[in-house]
Amino acid sequence: MTGIEEVARAAGVSTATVSRALSGRGRLSDATRARVRAAAADLGYVVSAAAATLASGRAENIGVVVPLLDRWFFATVLDGIASQLAPRGYDMTLYNLSADPAQRRVLFETGLRRGRVDGLIVLSVDLTADELRHLCELPIPVVGLGVPHAEIEGLRVDDTAVGRTATAHLLSLGHRDIVHLGRSVPGADDGALDIPTRRRRGFTQAMADAGIHSPRFVEADFTADGARRRALDLLTGPARPTAIFAASDEMAYGVLAAARELGIAVPRELSVIGVDGHELGGLLELTTIEQFPHAQGERAGRAVLAALGVEQVTAPTASLPFELVVRGSTAPPA
Repeated sequence: MTGIEEVARAAGVSTATVSRALSGRGRLSDATRARVRAAAADLGYVVSAAAATLASGRAENIGVVVPLLDRWFFATVLDGIASQLAPRGYDMTLYNLSADPAQRRVLFETGLRRGRVDGLIVLSVDLTADELRHLCELPIPVVGLGVPHAEIEGLRVDDTAVGRTATAHLLSLGHRDIVHLGRSVPGADDGALDIPTRRRRGFTQAMADAGIHSPRFVEADFTADGARRRALDLLTGPARPTAIFAASDEMAYGVLAAARELGIAVPRELSVIGVDGHELGGLLELTTIEQFPHAQGERAGRAVLAALGVEQVTAPTASLPFELVVRGSTAPPA
């Protein structure tokens, strides 16, 4: 079995240099790092995870707490995180956080305390007071991405500004009878940081700026089918809107499906805008607020590496960009 000494001889360096090159830590020239890794690959040498953890005190593993694994947005964010961790020798462990209180309790009270990860990224998860306390007590860096809790240092899109931008686009086209299709969060107040509440807040602010102080809001879950069912009711009701601002692109797809079922022409009879920048948006000509989820994941990955002091990674700023992308699903009202 090939040992670290053989790799050192083949690369013409010390065993300490081999360790630094293969762990991704420590300052080495790119040429030396490449030479060591090439020698290790030629000899079939792989660092034992257990040995590396004992030697360095690190597991070379980052945990990611994610609420949904089957959604395009989260899958894209995870790919962005992995793109930053893998080149530096870090693995990624996913913790799928369900709504089951027992599962959540085991995760926060036991699972995250086992020393299996060096850092933690938490994606868009609403936490109870006890769960938040457990996270804050962890002896490892914790980075939030879209997490509605100020206690966790993290990265966020200004979703209030997102809601204002989407609504302002519809208003600028001349729409006034606009419905926001979103989700109500129980107990949310004016200072809430959760994404649905902030997007609704931006919608309400933009409508108030236009002199509309009782804007229409319809609740739906963040799925295409749930939005489709609510949109069918809206579009067959007595006060059909001329525009719908859906709180996500997948919800907007549900609205488009409902309009197609009812023979309502988009955008001539109904304008639709979503949020996210979903990969199918261009194909379906959906106007959207692009949030660059892959780049969000990259920045979260870099942030946790910076907190760990891995190489010389600079921590990104907390504010994440977004951009209005106008396509064929919005137009002036007929």
